[in-house]
Formats: sequence, structure tokens, C-alpha cells
Amino acid sequence: MPTRDGASLQERIVALIHERGLAPGSPMPTEVQLMDLLGVSRNSVREAVRALVALGIVEIRHGHGTFVGHASLDVMTPSLAFRVRSGPGGGIRALRDLVEVRELLETGLIGQVAQSTSPTRLAVLDALVNGMDRDREADRAFHALLYESCGNELVLQLIGLFWDVYHEVEPTLGPPEERTAEIVVNHRRIVEALRARDSEAAREAMRLHFRDVKARIARAKTPPVPAPT
Repeated sequence: MPTRDGASLQERIVALIHERGLAPGSPMPTEVQLMDLLGVSRNSVREAVRALVALGIVEIRHGHGTFVGHASLDVMTPSLAFRVRSGPGGGIRALRDLVEVRELLETGLIGQVAQSTSPTRLAVLDALVNGMDRDREADRAFHALLYESCGNELVLQLIGLFWDVYHEVEPTLGPPEERTAEIVVNHRRIVEALRARDSEAAREAMRLHFRDVKARIARAKTPPVPAPT
């Protein structure tokens, strides 16, 4: 709820976190302290804290207290998945848009990765590719490992978020397709480009990978629009 200065109580608590330089994992002021500092009721503090917990900004550790959270993008998965599934055409258009954003992100970064991937990392990527016919999570781990060397935590969270949402919404595309061999070949092509330190080949291999993903979305049948009653 808005306070006298026009800011919501959640915004004022976030501002307090920044003013005090509280890092993720730091203890939050107690409930009573927040009441005194912000001049609000206990119920208002509890309501605001619950809202911040839902956003990952505040974390409650039962038996220990309330702490500053890490605000992981994982909290966005349900709302983004809902947005995609509720979009026009039964969500297929929104799913295509999601994949296009992820493609822009990954093809933009893979050239940089090609110049910094170590032999050890390449060996792990090889092992993940070999496991893709048995474990779908190997695909997620592959894309996460690709960009670890960039040193950009936000990139890793975004790629994980997009992967999770895509696979949560994937059943809307219809029955799963048996394309494991093709998926393995596409990912192996990416690894070979990285091993050759060929940035352009790596970008092209990534574009081919996403071309296949977008082709499956294009083949999906858009559900008919119900007739007006």
C-alpha cells in the first residue's frame, strides 16, 4: 500500500536495504525495528515482507530470522510461463518470441565463448552431449556451462529462466517429437566449433540449433478460436 510520500512500503524497505548497504544474506532489521523506522503497523510490515519474499528480495529462514535475498530470476518462471501460455494463438506466438530472445542472447555470446573455452570445459561439454539421449537436464547443463566463462551471472540466470519456461510450456506444441539424434548432432557441432576456436562457426552452429527449435514451434497447430456465444 502507498505511504505518505507516495512510495509503497515494499519500495521503502528496499530503499532501506540499499541505504544500509545490506548484501544478499545479511540479516534484515527485525519486524519491530521496521515498524519504528518506517512508522507503520505490524500487519503492514508483515504484508510488505511477504510480497518481497515472493520476489526473492527477502528470505525467511525459519528459526533464524529474516535476511536479504538473492533475488534470483527463478521467481519469474511461473509468471513468465503463464504469460507465454496465455498469449495469442494458445501461447505459440509468445513461445516463438521467447525463443527468439534466447537465440539473440546465445548467438551474441557464443563468439566470445569460442575464444575462452578451456580443454577441461570442452571435455565436460562433450560428456553432456553424450548424455543428452538419456537425460534432458544435460541440455540445460550444456547451455549453462557454455557461458560460465563469461563471468556474467545475469546471463546464466536468464538462460536458465528461458530454458525452464520453454520446457514447461513445450507440451502446448503437441506430442513430443523423437529428435534426440538430431539434437545431439546440433550440440556436437557447437562443441567442435568451440574446440576450433572458430567464433563464426560457433555462431552458425548456434543459429542452426535454434532454427530447429523454431521449426518445431512453426509446425505446432494453433488451437481454433472458440465461436462467440
